[in-house]
Amino acid sequence: MTTPMPAPPYAAPPGPRLRSPAALARATAVLLGLVIATGLFACGTDLLEMDVAGDVADGGTGAGLVERADQADTLFAAAGTAQGGALVVTAVVALCWLWRIRVNAEVFDASRHRLRRGWTIGAWFCPVVNLWFPRRIVVDSWDASTPWGVRSGRTLVNAWWTVWLADLFVGRFADRSHRRAGTADELREPPGRCCSPTASASRPRSSPSWWSPG
Repeated sequence: MTTPMPAPPYAAPPGPRLRSPAALARATAVLLGLVIATGLFACGTDLLEMDVAGDVADGGTGAGLVERADQADTLFAAAGTAQGGALVVTAVVALCWLWRIRVNAEVFDASRHRLRRGWTIGAWFCPVVNLWFPRRIVVDSWDASTPWGVRSGRTLVNAWWTVWLADLFVGRFADRSHRRAGTADELREPPGRCCSPTASASRPRSSPSWWSPG
């Protein structure tokens, strides 16, 4: 007698499934630490360049000043490369983590989301809406992940987004000031240049136009 074939396993209906975001969260935290470290390095090179620019503005000359200017320029370029690379890698991993969070939040409560899932990535790159869409994605995921009956506070999310916007605008202002600096006096104290990692990473890491060693 032929043995009947076992029934195929039940296939779950298509849709989002829970997956742990812990590994991506840890990787994001480590990479953010790297961004902070490269940002401090970039700030140090900014201060060194400002110091050299100050000496040039004050009429300094000589081989020692030329050597310091060359060293400042080399470190300036290295800081830009390191910080830019750290920011790109961190952004990729952080977006993967945020995507995982969004999908999990849909499993918990799909009705709490006001934007489609694709905006989890796209919101960061679309002009104008990138000023509030990413926060909305995070807030909706935060609310959907909160247990029923528990009031979800948004203090942490609001604080994070406020800091992000402040860095964005300070970075744009500092970057514009640096690009317009054409003399040692102007480069000595451009406002906000050490305040924003976004500005430090976006500035061109090349020899300052004001420096022409004889």
